Amino acid sequence: MIPASPQTQDLAKRLIAYEMSGDKSFETKAPAAFYVCETLRPHLATLMGDTGFHALLSRALVLAYAHVSWLQTVQVKADGSLGVSDKVAEHVAPEKMAAGSVILVSQLLSLLVAFIGANITLGIVREVWPKLSLNDLDFSKGEKNDKAK
Repeated sequence: MIPASPQTQDLAKRLIAYEMSGDKSFETKAPAAFYVCETLRPHLATLMGDTGFHALLSRALVLAYAHVSWLQTVQVKADGSLGVSDKVAEHVAPEKMAAGSVILVSQLLSLLVAFIGANITLGIVREVWPKLSLNDLDFSKGEKNDKAK
């Protein structure tokens, strides 16, 4: 498995930070990646259908397992949302939860880049998060998944 590029990891960190900032009060202890995936879900489901989004997120989750063992407890529900036992938050250190969230979102973004390209992926991200600055991201300088093969 090819790890996510630094650009994709940076984008994942930005999306997670954006989703977790502001006046939002999160009553659950769900991993930060859940909020990013949930925000992306309706947009990507429109593009690829509910089944396509479910398959894409499931694949990203499997790729992320290789790096983060607690992600094996996460499931993609029938509606495409992510689910995990409340006990995971109690037993996983916050820094490990945050690192796992970045890896999961990075894998999801990497798959999108591989399937639809960096420009369309960034276009979707800009549409979903219009206030998030992405002008300094340059996927042309090393999205290894595009150039390695």
